[in-house]
Amino acid sequence: MAYLHWTIAQINAQRIMTDIMIIRHGETNWNVEGRYQGQADPSLNTRGLDQAREIADKLTECKFDMIYTSPLKRACQTAKIISDQLQIPMHTDARLSEINQGDWQTRLRSEIESLYPDLFRRWETEPWTVTPPGGEHLTEVQSRVYAAIDDIVDHHPGLRVGLVTHRIPIALIKIRYQSLDPDVIRTLHLPNTYTEEIHIGA
Repeated sequence: MAYLHWTIAQINAQRIMTDIMIIRHGETNWNVEGRYQGQADPSLNTRGLDQAREIADKLTECKFDMIYTSPLKRACQTAKIISDQLQIPMHTDARLSEINQGDWQTRLRSEIESLYPDLFRRWETEPWTVTPPGGEHLTEVQSRVYAAIDDIVDHHPGLRVGLVTHRIPIALIKIRYQSLDPDVIRTLHLPNTYTEEIHIGA
């Protein structure tokens, strides 16, 4: 009886890859002010709308099959501009929403530092040990974001999918698929309309 001996490279070659283009939403006035957004729902500002149009223009040649987005306005507006420009279907998935920051949402960073000095210091230095008051722990966000990605990959093998979401979900995706240290979640530079393509095996 003959046996087949597969190398890791050969096994990977047999896997069907799904290309995920992760995209952070455009700018809001709260981004400019340093006001924590979380799952609060400000719209894109004028610059944010322009940024979304610029991203849509840049992605025109990428031939996406569809786009998934967080239902929050800043992400949906960004995704809708891209969807219209590329003429592809758009789907919303609440699991792609930003972290719920509870009482910190709508507050300026300086206000949070004043109200919760010890907790906020830990959020900046030891984020995996902190839950914003009334909000989500990072492990909760991680679970829902990873479940959303798994479902997208399972349902769309071999396709190219746009994903419009927020800073924390993007950082978590990069940690998972690029084997980054989880502690970089607060230090990764992910500006508005940040884009990066990640190849995921089904």
